[in-house]
Amino acid sequence: MQPIAQFLMALGGILLLGLVTSTLGRRTFLPRVTLLLIFGVIIGKDLLDIIPSVFSERFEIIADMALLMVGFLLGGKLTIRSLKKTADQIVWISISAAVVTTTVVSLGLIAIGVSSEIAILLGCIASATAPAAVLDVVTESNYKGPFSDLLLSIVALDDAWALILFGVGLSIVTAINGHGEIILPFLSIIKEIGGAVILGGLIGLPAAYLTGRIKPGQPILTEALGIVFVAGGLAMMLEVSFLLTSMVLGAVIANFAKHHEYPFHVIEGIEWPFMVIFFVLAGASIELNAMKEIGLIGIVYILCRALGKYLGARLGGRYSKASKETKRWMGVALLPQAGIAIGMALVASKHFPEYSQILLSVIISSTIFFEIFGPAFSRLALQRVSDT
Repeated sequence: MQPIAQFLMALGGILLLGLVTSTLGRRTFLPRVTLLLIFGVIIGKDLLDIIPSVFSERFEIIADMALLMVGFLLGGKLTIRSLKKTADQIVWISISAAVVTTTVVSLGLIAIGVSSEIAILLGCIASATAPAAVLDVVTESNYKGPFSDLLLSIVALDDAWALILFGVGLSIVTAINGHGEIILPFLSIIKEIGGAVILGGLIGLPAAYLTGRIKPGQPILTEALGIVFVAGGLAMMLEVSFLLTSMVLGAVIANFAKHHEYPFHVIEGIEWPFMVIFFVLAGASIELNAMKEIGLIGIVYILCRALGKYLGARLGGRYSKASKETKRWMGVALLPQAGIAIGMALVASKHFPEYSQILLSVIISSTIFFEIFGPAFSRLALQRVSDT
């Protein structure tokens, strides 16, 4: 069969699958994200192996496009109007959830005999959350309320704190090992974050004013996607965080484009097809053999990360005087973890090749768990809060 025919058939089949999973997601306790991941595992290389290579080889570009749109939509939630109401909760819960998770995971691993260097690196990686999964669960739930808005705002900041903690962790482990420049890893992370903020602002400010002029008040889809993809491409070229760049871009446009809100509406309209492909291919790329290597370290990592997210969100909620429901369920909603954690593990492995085997085996295997089961916990949290 011709490669292009294989590509088109796979694309059409996966998109049709999205319709089925949306229906199943409404009738079962599993969110559609989890269903798509499970289906991807079934048709992936470890089981049926029916996804043509000509399609799966394009996964990286599809994933990056989906994450750019996710970042833009999350950034759009960070408006001055919404921050005035819940700024304290957003800041304190996001910071506390990240720091407490890092601390609990690191101490838990040290308690079972893991070296402090590996425990610190795994603890820092544990602080990251999967923005795409959380956004889709919130979108699918149709729950419109302060809890879901707060959750999305916290997720938008979560990965920035995770990157900072990761930079600190790399520097600490470098100091413990007594080799290399201690400050460089941290400065590299700060450059990645600071560069993303500057780039997102530089593109976002003129875009906020210029968009929506072709048809007053209604920027077209081409216009919105063009801005997002150009920003993402520049971020990759400059080696800064493209996800944070798109978040800052969305936040700037949401706050300064007083004459319209349509960039977010038009991207919401086409985001789902990209997300379907993203999650199915993510499931298909999961290597089930990695689960065999999880061992005691992986189990402790999973349990401590879940405990850390819960305790951290509860502590931040208590300090910021959040509602009882927020303190009880926010940590549960923050459990999904995916590609960003694997990316951090790869970076850590390059810095410390002697730890690469254990870092990658623990993070890849635990990510499979949180990628599949994390969205179900997020959906549970949303349902419990909406029922109160």
